[in-house]
Amino acid sequence: MKTHLKTNSPPHKPNPNPANNSTTRFAIVAFLTLSSAIALPSCGAPPPSDTGGSASPSSRENQVTASAPQSAPAAGDSRSAAVSKKAAETPANRPQLIKKAELSVVVKSIDTSTKSVTDIVKKQQGDILGFQNQKPPDSSIRQTATVEIRVPQERLETTLDALAKLGTVQNRGLMAEDVTTQLVDNEARLKNLRKSEEMVLKIMERSGSVGDVLKASQELSNIRESIERIDAQLKSLRNQVAYSTISLTLEAAVSAQQTPEPALGLRVQETWGKATHSVGELTLGLFALSIWLLAFSPYLVLIAAAVYGFNRFKKQHSVPKIQEPKPPQ
Repeated sequence: MKTHLKTNSPPHKPNPNPANNSTTRFAIVAFLTLSSAIALPSCGAPPPSDTGGSASPSSRENQVTASAPQSAPAAGDSRSAAVSKKAAETPANRPQLIKKAELSVVVKSIDTSTKSVTDIVKKQQGDILGFQNQKPPDSSIRQTATVEIRVPQERLETTLDALAKLGTVQNRGLMAEDVTTQLVDNEARLKNLRKSEEMVLKIMERSGSVGDVLKASQELSNIRESIERIDAQLKSLRNQVAYSTISLTLEAAVSAQQTPEPALGLRVQETWGKATHSVGELTLGLFALSIWLLAFSPYLVLIAAAVYGFNRFKKQHSVPKIQEPKPPQ
């Protein structure tokens, strides 16, 4: 910024009072110095070059001196802006994912592979949630076993690689669900509910009427119920994020063999045992039936007598009457 001061002075005339001239010159110099001191700090950047105006060497040196210290902060500001932009692009937290994996392996022996799976899960600090071994009814169907495994999320890939070495991998899949938004929303809601709980408690302390206390107590009960529900949801989501599940299917490489049939003597012995058991059951059944008939014999006699009497009565009344012949006229 430049300050131009123009003075229109009359033609030079001899001044009879030289003291007044020196005072005027001192005032003009002081005014120019004060103007420069005020104008230079107010300029944030060096002024553009102006070929049309003239400036004194001292004012140009002051402008260069004032603008020189500002170059370093400009470079520092650009560097800090670049760092801030990079920090903004970098995510503050990792996404919260619920991971579920599926693995199907063909093995030589189901029993041996099951023991190996137990050792692998124990080594990876996991748990076996379920186990099902399906034995086929005949030799045309392969034997299979299903194992549900839970391991820490950071050990998921290591566990899958170890399980894949048990045999030939037929199928391998991984599914992930991002629950970051749900966790953030639930945490924010929980924080607001806790603040509301504190406010209601303060209101209950200040309130004097019974009606206000009852309303505040009901509101506090609703808030605490919401807090417990959201807290349970948060714990469940965090647990699912911390631990991943693996659905492992083991399939035998060859068809299962049926157990050999028993020898002829053993089969005859089993048949004789079943026959004697059936005879004994039939004998006991007949004996029990006779006891029941003996107990109900009076009623059976009455029923038989009633049936006999009814039939006899029916026969007597059903005999047709013989008509006498009419005499001829």
